[in-house]
Amino acid sequence: MEETISLKEIYETLKKRLLLILSITVSAIVISALLSYFVLTPIYQASSQFLVNQEKSESDFQYNVNDIRSSVELINTYNVIIKSPVILDQVIERLNVDMTVNALQSKVTVNSEQNSQVVNIVVQDPNPELAVDLSNTIVQVFQSTVPDLMNVNNVHILTEAKYSPNPSPIKPKPTLNIAIAMVLGLMVGVGLAFLLEYLDNTVKTEDDVEKKLGLPVLGVVSSIEDGDYRPSAKGKKIPVIEKRGGTFEA
Repeated sequence: MEETISLKEIYETLKKRLLLILSITVSAIVISALLSYFVLTPIYQASSQFLVNQEKSESDFQYNVNDIRSSVELINTYNVIIKSPVILDQVIERLNVDMTVNALQSKVTVNSEQNSQVVNIVVQDPNPELAVDLSNTIVQVFQSTVPDLMNVNNVHILTEAKYSPNPSPIKPKPTLNIAIAMVLGLMVGVGLAFLLEYLDNTVKTEDDVEKKLGLPVLGVVSSIEDGDYRPSAKGKKIPVIEKRGGTFEA
């Protein structure tokens, strides 16, 4: 049988499980903040740029579309060469860092805009100063090695990475992480609240009886607490029953 739930029941469920929802949300926020500020290692980024251009003689100074297209196609080849051991081994040796080629490859990203001759070398590392040195050294080594590898000299450094005295990490982002944790906490809390309500088969009200049995409720046996008794004239405790229009002794 298909069951429906009214807005009132949704409100009552959320109100009933409000403490559970808030507890899960606050816990998610606290855990996210602790991980962002005290556990996750800040990662810094540095980037350098170089231009790939064809060499021209003085008598053939004008560039044409084919030259630019050839340079763009060369960039795809250069992207592979930059992250190859031919370049990165020299970078590791020049900087004398304790790092493997594979480890350095995972820190380096090479990209360029579509149909652009400008290539960006992006390096991410927990040490901001080392990220700057790696980025600049990769470009320098590549520029000096390309003539031997490709028999061309068409790489020109445009921008070198610079070290900032107060660098800002690119990740983690505590504010974003906390916002995501808050949303996830709310979703998990609300979902768990409705799941618990769905799994709760206990009968609590007359409406629950009518829903489960499909029969009207003709009478209710109320529970009598200690406070519902009053002493009679003979000293005996008599239960007091509240009815419409007044209170009566049983």
